[in-house]
Amino acid sequence: MLLDGLNKEQREAASQLEGAVMIIAGAGSGKTRTLTYRLANLLSQGASPYSIMALTFTNKAAKEMEERITSLIGNISKGMMIGTFHSVFLKILRTECERLGYIKNFSIYDTSDSKSLIKNIVKEFGLDDKVYNTSYVLDRISKSKNNLISSQEYIEDNILLTEDTVAGKPEIGRIYHEYTCRLRKNMAMDFDDLIFNTYTLLSLFPDIAEKY
Repeated sequence: MLLDGLNKEQREAASQLEGAVMIIAGAGSGKTRTLTYRLANLLSQGASPYSIMALTFTNKAAKEMEERITSLIGNISKGMMIGTFHSVFLKILRTECERLGYIKNFSIYDTSDSKSLIKNIVKEFGLDDKVYNTSYVLDRISKSKNNLISSQEYIEDNILLTEDTVAGKPEIGRIYHEYTCRLRKNMAMDFDDLIFNTYTLLSLFPDIAEKY
């Protein structure tokens, strides 16, 4: 049997074919193994590989999952979308980004590109670059995107404005907004946009959400 190599708790989770399953366990307890077996079980029960998306935090984990599933059930696993959050979301955006007004070969800014752009904006705004340190500003923007806060929402949020004012950096919101506008003008996204813009895309367009 496919699930014979699992313990009781792992087998219970991997046997669940419908609905959500939350697995809470310590490091090295077999969480990835259990999830891998659940995917293999779903496929062996007739689920289409094209209906399965598996997201991980590292490329190593994604590769291991794919290899394990193939070893368990063979090539019927081909067609699944397995990868890190950023790599999978990039694939989605490359296909669907025109809905958000981007061209399909949009650029991706690395940390160096983002810092350079922020430095230019700070200079153009006539702000002190020691107060508005590029690393600090980028970190503030990054945390906002990871919390799904757009630049427009940021500048309209009194709590965030108060935090920045108390920190002696009241122009962070304006920098964030200009940074966002420049990225779009340049048909570019930064690393955090891969998650933020995918969330926006799936929220605005239910047909795309159903597709993936």
